[in-house]
Amino acid sequence: MKHVILFTIDALRRDTLGLYGNTQGFTPFLDSLTVDSAVFTHAHSVAPYTQASFPGILTSTYLFDTPREQKLSEKRTLICEALKRRAGVNEITTAAFHSNPYLSGYFGWNRGWDTFYDSMQDEVEDMSPYINGNAINQKIDAWLGSVDTGKPLFLWVHYMDVHEPYVPQRRYIDRVDGSIKLSREQMFALFKEVVLARDVSNPQTVQLLRKLYQAHVCEVDEYARQLFTVLEKHSVLPDSTVIITTDHGEEFGEHGGLSHDGKMYAELVHVPQLIVNAPEKRGESCDTLVSGLDIPPTILELYGLEPEQSFQGSSLFPLSRYPEKGLYGEAVGKLAHKIKETDKPAYYYREGQWKVIYRQEEYSWELYDLDEDPQEQCNRIGNVEAAEGLKHALEPRIGREPI
Repeated sequence: MKHVILFTIDALRRDTLGLYGNTQGFTPFLDSLTVDSAVFTHAHSVAPYTQASFPGILTSTYLFDTPREQKLSEKRTLICEALKRRAGVNEITTAAFHSNPYLSGYFGWNRGWDTFYDSMQDEVEDMSPYINGNAINQKIDAWLGSVDTGKPLFLWVHYMDVHEPYVPQRRYIDRVDGSIKLSREQMFALFKEVVLARDVSNPQTVQLLRKLYQAHVCEVDEYARQLFTVLEKHSVLPDSTVIITTDHGEEFGEHGGLSHDGKMYAELVHVPQLIVNAPEKRGESCDTLVSGLDIPPTILELYGLEPEQSFQGSSLFPLSRYPEKGLYGEAVGKLAHKIKETDKPAYYYREGQWKVIYRQEEYSWELYDLDEDPQEQCNRIGNVEAAEGLKHALEPRIGREPI
């Protein structure tokens, strides 16, 4: 495979996609890709928000592997750096296009890329604080027109359009619920007064927020179609494997909150993942438990390169060699819009049908049987024999000292 494209869509819930059973038609383009894709039904993020999940996606490491600090640690190896190290500095052209402030050059995520666009110099407004997918696509179009597509490319694309605040355009709202007649100012007020306050006291308001979020999902599906059109225009797509996933999901009251805080429940960490033009399992589902940590090793494997020693995940291909193992996740267990210095860690471990969660803030354990209780509403920590084995698997990670 000549090219690899990592396409991440911030805050995308898996249950909004038709390919995971949604029947409301929000994502016709993304759903159409399943014909040529390996679809992973049990993919998990290593964390429930961006700052904690992207170390897994781009460096195949966990948040607490290095001390808590703002900038990306030099001890982590970005996938672009691993590609240069393994293939040679000039053998693979690397580029990143995104508009997430937490992944900007200011925090060190621009390290090692040939081209890196993070939009931090661009003007945005409060109601739409991110450069949208359409503008990202235009920049990718211009970049592809300026590079040699005859040599291998690695491209990371990240959209922010699904992310709060939920102020979608009217045409996307109408696709979800034409009865919603809010102005942009009213939608933004919901963000400031309800989402930021994590106020779930009114179920109708929570449902309204969910619909506005779904309108943004419709918008992103259109941008995804545009992106693939750009790739086809430059004759890149036929020789590309495209990994599509997210950094985390979004909560709408399932566990007493909104947005994406430091919780380890399915609506935040059980994520969509499909690999277009995969080397195997095209048009099929894969039920193996897989982690965001596996993305960088998989990219190296797709280029036929040797593994990177610091990467903790495993290549997804060939699937016959993928190790059967449990999945970990960890993050600062914040329960508000911003992380506080006093916030304590939260962790999860999943193995088979069971998932255990530990919150250091309350020294509390939870256990869920995901076969019987996929929404994680019935804590069985005190009456299931499997709990001790799962706790034993997670305990070495709790409070460990970073390297």
